[in-house]
Amino acid sequence: WLLALDLLGAMPDVSVVPDKVGYSAAISACHKVGQWQFALALLGMMPEATVVPDEIAYSAGITACERGGQWQLAVALLSLMPHAEVIPDEGAYNAAMCACEKVGQWESALALLSLMPHALVAPNEITCNAAISACEKGGQWQ
Repeated sequence: WLLALDLLGAMPDVSVVPDKVGYSAAISACHKVGQWQFALALLGMMPEATVVPDEIAYSAGITACERGGQWQLAVALLSLMPHAEVIPDEGAYNAAMCACEKVGQWESALALLSLMPHALVAPNEITCNAAISACEKGGQWQ
């Protein structure tokens, strides 16, 4: 992941302007090793570099939060997407749901599940399993 950050930072040195693909790849590299702080920093740097984050970049940031146990940040990031004119997709919802599931935040998981039809996003097996598991971990089995 450090090499990915170095390469992203070195791109301007060779007259290559980092784009959303490069940023998203670097964010993904960070989330794979649980470096959610770096992932969010990169996501925050994108507009400053005149790169508009897309659903892939946001989903990678949400997944980084999920992997780092930062469920509240994951949900907050999902809620910021429409304000940034990025439509949350299935992957973004699934990542946020999984973040809630990991810590048994069943109420938040069910709230996200209920928002999906309004956002015209269909839940899938991952979504439903995350909601069920969140209820189980939160002791809401009845």
